[in-house]
Amino acid sequence: MSNLMDTVLDIAELPSDSIAPDAMAAARLSLYDWLICGLAGVEEPLAEKLRLMVAGEGGVPVASLLGGAKVPARAAALVNGATSHALDYDDTHFAHVGHLSVGIYPAALAAGEEVEASAEDVVTAFLLGSEVAIRIGMVLGSAHYNRGFHQTATAGAFGATVAAGRLYGLTRSQMRAALGLCATRASGLKSQFGTMGKPYNAGIAASNGIECAKLAKLGMTSCDDGLMGDQGFIPTHSDAPGSEIAPAGAFLFGDISYKFHACCHGTHAMIEALIEVLPEIGGRMEEITSLTLRTNPRWLKVCNIPAPQTGLEVKFSYTWLAGMVLDGRNTGAFETYCDDLSRDPALSAFAQKVEVIGDETLTDMQAECELEFADGRKVAFSHDLARRPAPDALAMKLRAKAKAVLGDGVDRIAPILERLSGLSAADLGDIVRGGDDV
Repeated sequence: MSNLMDTVLDIAELPSDSIAPDAMAAARLSLYDWLICGLAGVEEPLAEKLRLMVAGEGGVPVASLLGGAKVPARAAALVNGATSHALDYDDTHFAHVGHLSVGIYPAALAAGEEVEASAEDVVTAFLLGSEVAIRIGMVLGSAHYNRGFHQTATAGAFGATVAAGRLYGLTRSQMRAALGLCATRASGLKSQFGTMGKPYNAGIAASNGIECAKLAKLGMTSCDDGLMGDQGFIPTHSDAPGSEIAPAGAFLFGDISYKFHACCHGTHAMIEALIEVLPEIGGRMEEITSLTLRTNPRWLKVCNIPAPQTGLEVKFSYTWLAGMVLDGRNTGAFETYCDDLSRDPALSAFAQKVEVIGDETLTDMQAECELEFADGRKVAFSHDLARRPAPDALAMKLRAKAKAVLGDGVDRIAPILERLSGLSAADLGDIVRGGDDV
């Protein structure tokens, strides 16, 4: 039996009182951020299409949909996962190389509502599922991501399975079977980036988690080790898997990063670097003759669309986003990313001045830049997203994000940070549906 499978099963069985308080605090912040993104995404075309689909399927209404109504747990997980990722404004874990909340919280909430769990139980299940997804993502390694897989949906599906399985009360042997089933179910490709298929990947992860956990609870069998066994998920999906596996008692989730720009997280180090240098260079975009950006090579096939054709593609374009920052455009506003933005002549002209270079000495969270001006002056600057704000400052930034995104609706999610211990999964469902304040 592989060390990875044993570690994953050990994580799934961790007693709640053994979980590090700071890890739980981080998971609570991510619940708050997930609700911001989910409620903001309700009116997106993708969300409407998926709600229409599940409305036509029927079933036992036990779990809440973002935007209203109750549906079967698997359907809720699918819709809520995709809806919360539709605006690409959700958290990222760079070791996992993906978005944890949008693939795992929808599964945890749907299962939690179905079994009448507490809100704390939902957060705990999410956190443990995330710890599993992070480890599997790390073992899959960069080879998996660079080949074209979207780890939000692949490694994330295993995290969703553990989260749902814990809430459904799976035994260790049932959890092993659920993970084996997930190994043959997990899927998601980066070729979908810039389309509705990308957020759909997050919904797939959450839905797979519910499905695999439920089937295992019903006694469906699977291979003994779907992760590292012969022709298991990792041997078939990575040419260079990692070997270091953090023990079950170590919590890695605390390195989660939150988005304060509504675009691919791979662009955020560049954006933050440009924002920081703006006071020094002033508003002189027209005097810039070149921008050289150095970034980890991983991002070159993710967010380096040189000439985006839609607003969605702009979110994955270093060249366009750099011009937007220097021109004072709001990268944190959803409405900024309309299709007309991709045809903006000023941004198109500036994009020709941008050179993007892959640099393996940089981490996924770093960017190094140099601006050159018409007078020959050069300004070098950089940013590292690993420089995290203190917890209180981070909570304040998330509250500001919520206010900017939800307006008066921010009051609805306030209890998540203020009194989560007194809430149930059903209360969270009320928030998700837009029901009465709790």
